[in-house]
Order: sequence, then structure tokens, then C-alpha cells
Amino acid sequence: MSELREENRGLKLENKKLRQENLVLKQDNQALKRELEQVKTKKNSDNSHIPPSQDMTRKNKSLRQKSGKKQGGQSGHEGHTLKIVDTPDEVKDYYPDYCKGCGTDLSQTPSVLLGSRQTIEIPPIRPVIVQHNVHGKVCNCGYCTEAAFPESAAAPIGYGASVHGLASYLHTRQYLPYERMKEFFNDVLNISMSSGTLRNMIHRTAIKAMPYYNEIKKRLQNSASVGSDETSVKVNGNKDWMWTWQSNNLTFITHSDNRGFATIEEHFKDGLPNTVLQHDRYACHFKTTVAAHQICLVHLQRDLQYLNDLYKNECRWVLDFRRLIKEAVDLKKMLSIPDYYPPNQGRTEIEENLSGLLNEKIDSKFKNAVALQKSLLKHHDSILTFLYHPKVPPDNNRSEQAIRNIKVKQKISGLFRSESGAADFAILRSITDTVLKSSQNVLGALRLISKSLPE
Repeated sequence: MSELREENRGLKLENKKLRQENLVLKQDNQALKRELEQVKTKKNSDNSHIPPSQDMTRKNKSLRQKSGKKQGGQSGHEGHTLKIVDTPDEVKDYYPDYCKGCGTDLSQTPSVLLGSRQTIEIPPIRPVIVQHNVHGKVCNCGYCTEAAFPESAAAPIGYGASVHGLASYLHTRQYLPYERMKEFFNDVLNISMSSGTLRNMIHRTAIKAMPYYNEIKKRLQNSASVGSDETSVKVNGNKDWMWTWQSNNLTFITHSDNRGFATIEEHFKDGLPNTVLQHDRYACHFKTTVAAHQICLVHLQRDLQYLNDLYKNECRWVLDFRRLIKEAVDLKKMLSIPDYYPPNQGRTEIEENLSGLLNEKIDSKFKNAVALQKSLLKHHDSILTFLYHPKVPPDNNRSEQAIRNIKVKQKISGLFRSESGAADFAILRSITDTVLKSSQNVLGALRLISKSLPE
């Protein structure tokens, strides 16, 4: 009998041990499933801060909601088409030689004009050579005074401001590499020059652009709303960085060998004390002295999109936060300037909902959502700043657009071969972007810079 009791006790202990092992295995299995789901739900530029250039293969997934409008041009959209000119530069007439009915010769038969069409042609381009003659005059005192050559004619023969401006335009606006620029000048403009000559032209134009470049930075310091972003760039095989600070009408881009706060201190040592700074939650931006911060809600939407993909719409906190962002952006569109300053019921409700979401208890199985909540809780005051300032957008899209040109340049032209070349591009691209924001002619502006100031 005692043997049976002992055997029974042993079986119970073994059963208890097996149940405990089974529970551990189940927990491990659930953890592995969550990790596998996280591996399967890959991050890309649609649901994270990863730039599009690092996407491998993906399906585009827009964060935009359906507007209900039909595709194509909307009613009331002003169309543009070529117009017939009254005074063409050249007229060509075409007459029938014979009758297509019976074959009779019509060469001496009077004609009647039936219709006209026009084509736009580009004539062969040849450079214009301008000769600069300096003269001297002898005064009654006997002294001979000589006129001075213009600054553009520093050598017996050289290239004028229009050529310098065009080289800078092709470099910074059209992103052409030096070899293709050389080909364009030779094949299209019938001007033969070397890559080295083009490089020197662009460098001289960048030097002349420095006063305008510094003025852009100075004006940004007094702007009410500024966005900032940065991106990596290859310079002579090394990983460097391009930074931008920009507003509605100004763009400042600079090259740096680091991605730290040192770059911000170098250019804005006193910070931007009167500015609301928009950025993507990169830590060093929060160190900048500013009036307030606005984190990019488009970046945040991408983070939430990733969590939604990961948790298959099962995390209610993610869905509620996405809904809150949409409500806040929709409210922004409805506000007129006087609405920003007195208390606003819609804004108050959104703020209360935000506080509730940031302090809500999230199920621990949604650990990535918990991590994002903790991160956002630290920057609670930087989420809805845009609802208090008419000129502050809810995103940092303009900065991304300004910095994206660096990636386009690298895709077309490859890496920068020197720090000087990267700096020159940053200077001239700042000028180019600023000119574009004012709807002015980029080529005309670069030509003016090329001849406006001595080196």
C-alpha cells in the first residue's frame, strides 16, 4: 500500500513538473511568435523614419485619407496650353504640286490659305565672344590715366558671368555631374571646357554667394517658425552629414563631419530663441534654445503605422492616437488667425484626449507601443504646439524636401570628392532653394551672383 502511495506521489510531482515546463514552453512560444511577427513586419519609409533610399522592395502605402474627389484635374483648375503667336520668326508655305483627283499639274494654279500651324524650334547655339578694350587718356598735366578691365575679364580670355551662372545652375538645380556638364557645354552650347574648369567656376560662384548665404542664416534666426533635418552624405569615401534649417521663404544647408549638437552650436550658438522648431524628435534638436518645439506628426504617424501593421489593428491605443492626430490636423485647417489666441474648445478637448492617451495603461504584450508612449510622454508639450501658432505646421515636410535634394544629387552625381565641393553645393543649393521659394528665376539669380561681387 505504501508503495502505491509513493508511486502516486511521484506521478503527481512529475505531472506538476511537466505542467510547469508546459507553461514555460507556452510562454516561450508566445514570445517567439511576437518576435517572428516583428521580423515579418519590416520597417520601411512608410511606417518609420527609414528614408526611401534604404527601402528594398515595398508597396507604396500612403498615409493620406481618401478625399472623395475624382482623379485628375479638379473643376475650376486653370489649364495651360501653347498659344499661336501673331508674329512668327519664320514662315514656311506648302503647296500641292498636282491634283490628287486627276493628276493635273497645279504648279501655276493660284492657291488659297487653308490653315496654319506653328512649331517651336531651338536654333543652333553658338557662344558670343565679347571683347573688352581698355583705353587711356593723357591729361593736360601729362599723366596718362588708364581704364580698368571689368572683374569678369581677369585673363586674356575667359568665361563670363552667364557661363559661371549656368554651370552653378546645372550643378545645384539639375544635379549634373561634371562630366555630363562638360558634355552639355560642348554638344549643346559649342563651348569646350574641362571638368576642372567647371569645378573652379562653381567654387568661385560659391565664394561670391557667401554674403547672401550668411544673410539667409541671419534671417532664419529671427523667423517665427523653422524646421530642421539632417541626412548622411558620402564625402571622399567618408560618411558626413548635411544639415538644413528652413522656413517658408528661406533655406540654409550646411555640410558637417558630425551629426551631433556641435553642428547646431557652430551655426546657431545662441540657438533660435524666438522660433518654434519643427523636427523629427532627434535628441540634439531638443538641446537647441528655442521658444518651443513641434515634433513632426508625419514621422509619428509612420511610427504608429508600423505598430498598427505589427499588431494587426489589435492595439486600441495605436488606433486612438492615429485618430487624435487626424483630428488635430483637421482642426488646424479650420482655424483662422484670431482663433489661435483665445481659449478654443476643440483644442482643449484634443489636449485632454492626448493627456489621457499618454497616461493610459497599455497591455504589456504591446511592448513597442509602451516604448513609444514613454518616449512621447517626455515630449508631451511638443506634440500640439502647432495648434497655438498660425505659421507652425504639424509636420517637418519642408525640411525633408530641402534635404532630399542632397540624396537626389548623390544618386545622379555620386559622392562628393572633397569637403570643399560638399560645402560649395550646400551654399549654392541654399541660394537655389531660397530663390525657388520666392518663385524667382534660379538661373537669373546665379548669374547675378556671378557678376555682382568681386572675389
